Amino acid sequence: MRFGSVVPVWLSGTVLAASATLSSGAASAGRLSELPSVLVITKSSNKNELHYAAAVDEACLPLGEAPVRPYWRMLERGPNVTEPLLDREAKFLGLARQEVAGNTVEIALRAIPARTFTVHTQRAKGDRCSSWVGTTIAGAPARLAGVFVRQKLFGVDYVLLTGWSEDGKALRERVSL
Repeated sequence: MRFGSVVPVWLSGTVLAASATLSSGAASAGRLSELPSVLVITKSSNKNELHYAAAVDEACLPLGEAPVRPYWRMLERGPNVTEPLLDREAKFLGLARQEVAGNTVEIALRAIPARTFTVHTQRAKGDRCSSWVGTTIAGAPARLAGVFVRQKLFGVDYVLLTGWSEDGKALRERVSL
């Protein structure tokens, strides 16, 4: 099974698991562009990660009615090896729904459909597209920093959400499935 364990990635106040940037060069050339890692789920069983990418236009706005897609980064095999989700994985790890409004995409994961995550896309410094994810953690609005899944022999033990409140307080919530 590809879904395993890695601790959330924290770098001086920025978490790789919840943000992405993209040079707008590809978008301005009229090609489809994608923020490759707007949301990343790490896991306890191995180094492979589940990433969610978002297609954006030349203005860094979500592109189309369903711009977010999941895929695997197969880090056990190399830093640039990716694979799509298998059908059986998509039933649990895919998206239950996504709704685009302006520069946001509200998504819900099939594993926890009652919890929504809002992907915010924007133009950043250097004419790059960037993103961040908002959700509720421990009952408070938060900027998501990481999602970690602790697995057990046959399934998931819990999901750990980490992030920051609007006033900068670190938040953690353990969600049992």
